[in-house]
Formats: sequence, C-alpha cells, structure tokens
Amino acid sequence: MTAYVLTMAGVKVLMLEAGRDYDPVTETPMFNLNADAPLRGSGTPDKPFGYYDATVDGGWRVPGEPYSTQDTEFLWWRTRMLGGRTNHWGRISLRMGEYDFKPRSRDGLGADWPMTYDDLAGYYDKTEALIGVYGSNEGLENTPGSSAGVLLPPPAPRAHELLTKKHCEPLGIPVIPAHLAILSKRQDADRLSKFLFPGNARARRLTRDSMNSRSACFWATPCGRGCSIKANFQSPTVLLPPALASGNLTIRTNAMAREVHVNDAGQAAGVTYVDKLTGKDVFVAARVVVVAASACESARLLLNSKSPLFPQGLANGSGLVGKYVMDTVGAGVNGHIPALESLPVHNTDGSSGMHLYMPWWLYQEQAAGSLNFARGYHIEFGGGRRMPGASSFRGLERLTGGSYGQAFKEDCRRYYGSFLGFSGRGEMIPNEDSYCEIDPSLKDQWGIPALRFHWRWSDDELNQVRHMQQTFAGIIESMGGRVMTPIPDDPAEAIKKPGEIIHEVGGARMGSDPRESVLNEFCQSWEVANLYVTDGAGFVSNADKNPTLSIMAVAWRSADHLIDALARRDL
Repeated sequence: MTAYVLTMAGVKVLMLEAGRDYDPVTETPMFNLNADAPLRGSGTPDKPFGYYDATVDGGWRVPGEPYSTQDTEFLWWRTRMLGGRTNHWGRISLRMGEYDFKPRSRDGLGADWPMTYDDLAGYYDKTEALIGVYGSNEGLENTPGSSAGVLLPPPAPRAHELLTKKHCEPLGIPVIPAHLAILSKRQDADRLSKFLFPGNARARRLTRDSMNSRSACFWATPCGRGCSIKANFQSPTVLLPPALASGNLTIRTNAMAREVHVNDAGQAAGVTYVDKLTGKDVFVAARVVVVAASACESARLLLNSKSPLFPQGLANGSGLVGKYVMDTVGAGVNGHIPALESLPVHNTDGSSGMHLYMPWWLYQEQAAGSLNFARGYHIEFGGGRRMPGASSFRGLERLTGGSYGQAFKEDCRRYYGSFLGFSGRGEMIPNEDSYCEIDPSLKDQWGIPALRFHWRWSDDELNQVRHMQQTFAGIIESMGGRVMTPIPDDPAEAIKKPGEIIHEVGGARMGSDPRESVLNEFCQSWEVANLYVTDGAGFVSNADKNPTLSIMAVAWRSADHLIDALARRDL
C-alpha cells in the first residue's frame, strides 16, 4: 500500500521482497479439483492450508530460516512471495471502531492509540473503495459503517447462515453481512478513481485502468488459491500493477534485508540485503526507508540494525522494539444440526468466506463490569454443502457408530452439510511478557540473527475463550444441535496457540510519547525522521477486527504524511 500511494504521487520507490516473484493471473490453481491433488488436497506440514493454497513459498516452517521460542510455543507464519500474506488471507475486512483506538481510556488496560477513529475514517473509505469490499452498514455499537457508495453489495446468505441468524436473534446475538475484500460486482472505476485522486489525473487513469482489469467474483473457487480474474484483493493484482505502470516502482525479489544503515547524522542511509540467488550482500541507498516486512520481521530487522548511534537496534531508544507483540485470541466449537440433514441438492455457491458474521455485542455489559474479561470477540461461522474435502465428514462416526460400504455412502449423503463450525476472534490485551528478541546464538542460513519469542496469555484472554465456547455451545443447542467439540474446563487447553491465527501485530508501537513508543501517529520513527514502519508493527492494540484493512488504511495515512514531508523537504 505504501508503494502504491507513493508512486501515484510521483515518488520513486525501490521495493525489496524477500520471496520470489508471483503472478496470481498465471499461477493460480483456482479451478483445480481436490480429487486431482495428493491426499485429496488436504493440508500437510509443508502446505498446512491445503495443496492448492496460494502460499507458493513459506509457511509455519521456512527451510533455512529458524526461530526459537521460550516457555510457550509461538507459531510464526512467513510468506516468502511477492504480495506476502495478501495472497492467502481470508479477506475479512472489518474497521476498528472508536472504542478500539482508545481502549485504555475505556477500561484502564493496555494503551491508547495516538489517533482517533475519525482520523482514520477517510482512509478506511479510500482503502475499501480501492480494494473492493462487500458488506453493509448496520449502525451497531463500535462497528463503524462506510461512507455512501464505498461498499459493494453483500452476497445473499446461504441456508445454514439464515438458520443460524434465526436462532441467534432470541439470544440477542446480532448476525449481519460480513465485510470481505471480494468484488461482488465490478467496480465503478471512473467514479472511484475520481474519489481517490481528485487532483491527480495520472493516478486516476492508472487506478481506473487497474480497476477495469478486475472481474466480479464467479462465486465458485476458494480465494486462498489466488484469483486469476482479480476478483479478490491481493497486492500483486490490485496494488502493484498500477504502481508498476506508473514507472515509479522497481521490485527486487529474492532480496532478504539484513540491515538498515544510518549515516553520521543518525538518519537512515539505505539497506543491505542478501541476494538469495547469489548469496552476495548488496547495498542500496535511499532518501527514506520504509520497513513493512510484517510485524515481527520488521522488529527483527530493526533489532539487527545496530550501530554506535543505536547499539540496542535502530530506533530502539525506548527499548520497546519487539515488545508488546499481540495475536488474535482464537477458539472454536463444531456442532451437528439435525435440521440440516438430508437436504435436497441445492446451490450453495458464494464467496469462499462467510456471507454473515456476528460482531461483538456486549460492550455495555463489559463497561458495567458484569463480564470477567475486558475485551470482546466476533464470531465467524461456516458450513453448508460446498465442495467436500477429505475432512468434510470428520466426526461422522460419532453420529453413526461407524458405518461401511453402502451404509457409509448413505450416511455421507444424509449428514453432508449438517455440520457447523463457530470460531471466535478476540482481542488480546498487550502485556510485557509477550515479545520477541534476537536469539543469542541462532542464525538463519545467511547469518542473520534469528528471533526468539516469549508469550503469556492473561486471565482476560482465557476467560474470553471460556465465554466463546459457552456461547457457541449455546447457539448450537438452541438450533436443536449437538456439540461435537469437547469443551475443556481449563480454557488454556482450548485457546489457539499464539501466532496460529496469523494476526500478530505490535513490536514497534506508535504513541504520543517517545519514551513509551517507537513511532509517532504517522508510523514515523521518533529517533530517525526518515524511517517509517508501515505494517502491523505499529499497532498499539489488537482489536477483535482482523488487522489487514487497518494496516492498509494506516499505511495510506502514513504515506500521505511522507509525501507532504518530502514536498516540504523535511526529509
């Protein structure tokens, strides 16, 4: 996003990408069948999200790139390819609300952001308009709406979603259209490009041409495989093509950043990277350095960029680089719903994500102190009669007692589509015991010191997980269903591992006081004026809203600040 905004303004940008080049238009297996894949397309340690997942290089384990954990296991997903995680993410695009930017003012925990929702609202509008997000404005508490003409229409709910909504209403749980970065219809390129760049004819043309190259979703294939018709949002199909077309962007792939250098005045002078194809170090000079390698990778680069002026790592005078890392709190429960058995064959096509979801609804109860945890969660749920995989009938034996042959086939037909899964995605409160640092001895294959992770869930997160699972069980039972997931007495046994949701943020948080933060509100280093960090590292808190949309909106605001500073010759 930073490269896109800068190049539209005429700024020359060199992008260093640690992974290989990737073109979803030519490489995606979006129409391949699981039946034709090894293990019927199921996940493996090397391809945990399935054989056809768009992550062509990287994952939980990256050969030659180790990391360590202490006490509690941390799972670190790294995507070594152009576009990074935007190639396989779930496309859930939820705005943070006014409460989310000032959480400490609300409950006394964590820290407040140095900006308000109003500061970012216009950038949310621009980001949604650019990437294409479907959804609706429901006017719910701390669930902000978009300006008129920004959102695309949401797809119609499917049968299992309508049934869930029906049974959640008496429970007081809202079920509303989800917001996903998928084109439910083609973008109005002329109108949107004028909205995004009213005073920049060249940027309007480049953005309009890019939007016109995108098609509306076929509602047929999994987004996680990548999208050759550009219906979903991926950086390589939405942000990078217009930036490249401007002539202002140069991309160097297989460029593993080793260190950001500073000059005698303490300003960023450039970056040394390892050319992974030759193994040689290469130095590139720059007027401004923007670090956006994903939160923990960015912290690693800053910590490894030591000099006499910055002996503890670049921009780390506060000692907070690598500190206050957060991930989304996650837990799930599956259930069997008899009302969904033996349904007639019907079309359940739609987006590969959810059409409806449940935003957090108990803000007032929390404010009144009637809950034993401080922050909320939203609920993602799925089911239906979509293309089955090898795990589609997991748990069937508990309903049938075990069947074989023709009886097994009949059972599969009967129960197909009658299972629902509910997943909570909640807010973690930052704490001093959740952080990353440089491992004293471990290095990657290029000799770059690796990270070591530390982690602790607080009672707030554990109590939140208990509430999640009790809520999910209550929904399933209200539908006349059977809870299929064992719910342990100890929520520590149910909570997802740190890093497992792949929403880690923090590690170079922004703030209003240089003593208590690494960056100012524009993602600019307090100590190094020409250094910006524009990924999730700057997050002060980790709301229950998935972070990608906010990362991009904050990055756009930061890029505008950078452009203004360049124009004033402040950098």
